[in-house]
Amino acid sequence: MVPAPFTFFTRLHENGVTRLGQARDHGGMSGPYVIRGSVSLPEAELMWRFSRSSGPGGQHVNTSDTQVELRFDLANTEALPAVWKERALERLAGRLVDGVVSVRASEHRSQWRNREAAAVRLASLLAEASAPPPRPRRATRIPRGINERRLREKKQRSETKRGRSGRDWG
Repeated sequence: MVPAPFTFFTRLHENGVTRLGQARDHGGMSGPYVIRGSVSLPEAELMWRFSRSSGPGGQHVNTSDTQVELRFDLANTEALPAVWKERALERLAGRLVDGVVSVRASEHRSQWRNREAAAVRLASLLAEASAPPPRPRRATRIPRGINERRLREKKQRSETKRGRSGRDWG
């Protein structure tokens, strides 16, 4: 009997996307890959490709397709709001091939764990790329009192050091 696949629920964190939990599912990997808020990637727009991966696993590696490549057509998706999509296309321009962003995962011995890693990686990449730009820094002036105190202390230190030289002892 083949074990049922998992669906993975994710949440946006300050540093990216983290996995919240797992729920057994009796269909395909049809989990919501949340980018931010209520925006998620539909399973129908995700393209999965599996191949043999290198690394740990012994003879198991030679017989199973555990490496996962997850591709998402960013240019033609309707799942993201237009503003987010525009931002993501601009920021990921160097990484896109014909408008498609791809993520690869092969660090685990299990295909399911690699699928999870690739999905979380893609969701965090898109969350970071579609995030609004930071607010511009407001320039502030240094108060006059602070500057004057710094110059006064500097002059006092200078006088102290000048008093140490043996020139005045004649």
